[in-house]
Parts: sequence; C-alpha cells; structure tokens
Amino acid sequence: MGQVNAPGSNGASDREELRLAIPSDGALYDPTLDFLRNCGMPNRRSSSRGYTGQLSGVSGVSTLFQRASDIPSKVEDGTADCGITGLDRVLESTQEDGDATVVMDDLRFGGCELALAVPETWLDVTTTADLADIALEFRERGRELRVATKYPRLTQRFLFSKGINYLKLVPSSGTLEVAPAIGQADLIADITATGTTLRENRLKMLVDGTILTSQSCFIANKRALRESGGKMALVKAVLERAEGYLRAQDFCRVAANVRGPSAEAVAALILEQRDLSGLEGPTVAPVFEPNGQDLYSVTILVEKARALDAVEHLRGFGGNGITISQPTYLFFAQCEAYERLAAAVSAADAS
Repeated sequence: MGQVNAPGSNGASDREELRLAIPSDGALYDPTLDFLRNCGMPNRRSSSRGYTGQLSGVSGVSTLFQRASDIPSKVEDGTADCGITGLDRVLESTQEDGDATVVMDDLRFGGCELALAVPETWLDVTTTADLADIALEFRERGRELRVATKYPRLTQRFLFSKGINYLKLVPSSGTLEVAPAIGQADLIADITATGTTLRENRLKMLVDGTILTSQSCFIANKRALRESGGKMALVKAVLERAEGYLRAQDFCRVAANVRGPSAEAVAALILEQRDLSGLEGPTVAPVFEPNGQDLYSVTILVEKARALDAVEHLRGFGGNGITISQPTYLFFAQCEAYERLAAAVSAADAS
C-alpha cells in the first residue's frame, strides 16, 4: 500500500497531525516498532536519540516517544491524541470517566500478568482465601498485611473483591521481588511474563491470584479527536491497518486446481462442507490449459487452525497443486475498532 491520506485532504500540510505516543524503551519498545512495521506503518525516528518521528504509509501521523508508564497520562491530558502501551498501565492510571478510552485492547504482543506472589516459605498459603486468613491473623497481632506494588489501584480493588480488607499498600518504583526478603513488605503484586524472576527470588504465585491479564493496547483521547475531523480520518487509517493486519494473522488462503464439468459443480462440491468453504464461499475461476479439459482454480479463505482440514477437503474431490499463503491484511465491511471509537466519541459529545 502507498500513503493513505484522509478523505477530502491533499496531504498533511492542510490538516492537523495525529500524535501517536509509543514506548521509548523497555519491554514494549521493539515489539511496538515491529508491530507498526508489520502493519505497513514503519516509524521514521528523527534521530537515534530523538523523541519524535513520523509514520510511513499513513501521512500526517507523528510519533512521540514516551515511557510506557507515562503514555496513558499523556493521552488523557491531550499531549498525545492516541497511544500504544500496556493495558495494565491504562487501567491503573486513567480515570474511568476521563477522556482516554481503550480502542483495541489486544495488539497481541507484550503479554503478561499482574499477580500476587508470596514467599515460598508460606507453605500453607496457596489461594487468596488462605491470604485472607493470614491478613486476619496479622490484624489480631496488631499489624496489617503489607503488599508492595506499582499498581495500588488495581491491587486494592482485587484484594477487596476477595474479602481481604486488612492490608497496607506499599507503593514502590523499584524492584519489587526483593521487598519481602528485606522486610519492606509481606508479599507483592507485580507484573510477570514467565514467573522466572519470582522463582529466582523464592516467591510463588497464588493459584487464583491473577489480578489482570494484560497485553499491549491502543488508546485514544475522545475529546481531542472529537474536536478535529481530520484527526478522526487519520486515526481511522491507522486503525484500519492495525485491525486488518491482526485479523489476517488468523486466516490463510488455500488454493487448488480442481476438475469438474462446470464452475457451479465445483463450487457445489466445496460447499458440501460449509465450514471449509471460505468466509463467504469459494472463488472458482476457469484455468485455460492447452488440453482444453475442464479445470478450475479454487480459492478459499479459512482459519489457520483449519488449514490442513481444508487441504484434505479439496483433495477429497481431486484437488491438486494445493498452495497455502498468508494474507497481509483482511478487511471486513467495517473497521470494528474505528466504529467503537466513533461511538465513544459521539457518546462523549452527547454528554
């Protein structure tokens, strides 16, 4: 695809730029750049140390490099119009009725869990119910259970929902895993991807102690976009590519040559198994071969998990020369992410 301009626009010079905040370092930095590149929107950074850039492929979109933890607040206060960061950061720091809204909650990278972890020496504590008992015992001894975390809002809400009310949250910006060992806290609530660091520090996760399953997400400022029709057109172009790319990852294109008396007869054979006949049915076209025999090219779009089933289905009525390819984008009649955003913007405008 080439550059995408907003409808009715001659380019970035006659409209406002859309400001997209992306992580400047940390675990989400490289995956975010890879994601944008895979979506056909590679970022051009002003310099290796610069904090601004431009998206290629969609003209009029500038990028702002920010710490992942700061991106939700930058979008909420309007410094950026939209951003890519961890869902955990968004839910912890943004106001529920504020201007920032989650448009796409799973960009399929940066997966992790916000979870409770207690010392391995707490042999009898494996569930939140056990933790509630410990909290009560501590209370009876005259002190409260201390939980070190960078996510006080989410942690407190989760613990309260589990009936654990006697506690003290210990805010921390440093390494949490050492907090129990040095006596700073009794347990921690922290982000983990594999659990390796927890185990190395002799901590264990509670079996039902997952506070949140998180991953990268796309957020936007409803007020900023409501005030600029040009920015809405730009964010739609970004969301179209992102959604089209992600959806395409779930599907593959299966093609084969099939002999038959007519295109209709070949299509009927394929449609005998509706779940393997493509999203909206097969594409059947004649193949013009030297021998003049009735040969048709068949193409179907199926879920990747059913690819080999589709191959066997085509083989069942003589399919040959079967190939499987990966589409770059898959667009439906509407961009669902954009429709959600447009609805949120309209609702904010009405209020």
